[in-house]
Amino acid sequence: MSATSPITTHILDTTLGKPARGVGVTLERREASAFVVVGTGVTDADGRVKTLLAPGSLTAGTYRITFDVGAYHAALGTDGFYPEASITFVVRDPAAHYHVPLLLNPYGFATYRGS
Repeated sequence: MSATSPITTHILDTTLGKPARGVGVTLERREASAFVVVGTGVTDADGRVKTLLAPGSLTAGTYRITFDVGAYHAALGTDGFYPEASITFVVRDPAAHYHVPLLLNPYGFATYRGS
């Protein structure tokens, strides 16, 4: 595997049919009973964040990725319903790559395990 982040994401704005650029993204890992920030980023022109976590730093556990979709919609002049979209997922194999995409519109979002 190349020296890329073990966790990546991208956002597609399904209303516009375009990548969502400029969205703040926070990655957290559960430690004991609290989540701790382990990475942050902003989506690029292709709606992607490729550097949330340093290569080789992924450990097994529960992670949460949060997208600042409220600021994104506000910047577009759109009234959105969700200020944030958070996805909690489990990493069982730290050697694997985890791609966590978000399909977004002002009143809904969906995700899936990407490749």
